[in-house]
Amino acid sequence: MAEADEGAFYVLSALLLTPGQFPSVLGDDYPAACAALRLEPWADGYGLLFGQDAAGARWTVVSDDAALVGCAIAAWDCGMPYDLTPPERTVVDSLPGWPLLLTVSTPGLPEPHDPPEADLDEDHPLLSAPDPEAWGPPQRRLGADEIAKQWTQWREQVAAEVRFATDGTPPTEPVARVLAEARAYTRTPPPAGRIRSAPAADGARLVRADGPGWSLAARTDDIALLLLDEKPREVLPIGRGPELPALLHALDRMARASS
Repeated sequence: MAEADEGAFYVLSALLLTPGQFPSVLGDDYPAACAALRLEPWADGYGLLFGQDAAGARWTVVSDDAALVGCAIAAWDCGMPYDLTPPERTVVDSLPGWPLLLTVSTPGLPEPHDPPEADLDEDHPLLSAPDPEAWGPPQRRLGADEIAKQWTQWREQVAAEVRFATDGTPPTEPVARVLAEARAYTRTPPPAGRIRSAPAADGARLVRADGPGWSLAARTDDIALLLLDEKPREVLPIGRGPELPALLHALDRMARASS
């Protein structure tokens, strides 16, 4: 790029913010994720575009055309070029910073950096990625997302450490509390996005669920892996037992029905 256009926005990446798919770093569910960006939890969702301005500053542009952003993401995932430039009428807001860590930049621009303080105000506070060295709800949710993405690797790692027997032995606290809260979801549906589901190998489903202080990743044909705020970076395996399979299938059905 020979010269940056002073008013241009250079898109580096994008994500969907919808009831069924959203950056969990922002919250336990879709309404919470929207609230973190000061957006209304619109049923059709949004697209989040992460990029730089001509000075290299990080910005997150919110588009209400989730379908357009979804098409771009699908094309990129297939290795195809796609010029994602949302029409101005679809732009809901421009937020300073990025809410997650991106290791990309625009050729010909300065390295990504925070916008100047003059561009910040109460309605547009700076977005920043959570500290990877700390531990709290954002890191816990990101950890569960990573486990879901790399299920086989994590499953093999904990295979010899499954601490909760598959013969029906009742799990101890705090796992019992988490399982009780997850079962409560099947009786009283939680906010949209609190439970999410995606296809997995061999006809199974990958289930992701979050609650106060916990995040769960599981396969409907396997065990569940649990992360807790109170146990930094510790992965707690939950064996199948007599109740887990039915619970996971019930959560999967709820996630698919609400997406």
